[in-house]
Amino acid sequence: MALELVTVPCRKDNFAFLLHDAASGETALIDAPEAGPILAALRAKGWRLTRILLTHHHDDHIEGVPALRAATGCTVEGAAADAHRLPPLDRALREGDAVTVGAEDGVVIDVPGHTRGHIAFHFPASRMVFTADSLMAAGCGRLFEGTAPQMWASLQKLAALPPDTLIGSGHDYLTGNLAFAAALEPDNPALILRGECLEGMRREGRLPMPSTLAEELATNPFLRASLPAMKVAVGMPDAPDDRVFAEIRARKDRF
Repeated sequence: MALELVTVPCRKDNFAFLLHDAASGETALIDAPEAGPILAALRAKGWRLTRILLTHHHDDHIEGVPALRAATGCTVEGAAADAHRLPPLDRALREGDAVTVGAEDGVVIDVPGHTRGHIAFHFPASRMVFTADSLMAAGCGRLFEGTAPQMWASLQKLAALPPDTLIGSGHDYLTGNLAFAAALEPDNPALILRGECLEGMRREGRLPMPSTLAEELATNPFLRASLPAMKVAVGMPDAPDDRVFAEIRARKDRF
């Protein structure tokens, strides 16, 4: 059976994700922006937190770790490359390592760009990947530590997953991201529809997360940098894909 997923809004615009295996009772948390909402979600479901999986070292993804560890006795796992700037790790992870929740094995994917040591967690049987600030809903993270070619390569790894994969990203920047995407592709019908759906979700108080990879491939400008129409839209019809991506990222930084 697929893992049960609960999306937990945290702080101003962060998301954390709880993954639960009913048979074993194990529950994993992807990132820990703050403890309070996560503990409340665990109590509401009657779940016991057994492990925290960290995507990267930024404070808004790790600040809740000490309180959650103290309250639950859970273990903490994160990138070996960032062990020196993460909370103390019970297990240091590298690309290809398995992370097990109940009967399901997830796999670690290196996705540098936003930070040097950023990782993602893919659970293929449940068709979910948790990408935090690498691939985001209709966007991608700023290049704080990595380079445009690094981020483009990371996004290509994620873009190669099955199209029905759910994408759990780390923030709700969707309104601004869709506005930027529409500035590049105003006639993209999938993008127009996504904007209309988002307006409805906001009115109804529904969370816009997770999205699907198919939706991102159709609307996310950072995944579309290789398309001839996108290259024309940014005035770089003959440029390599990673240079077009860099131009799109630079424009978003100024948007």
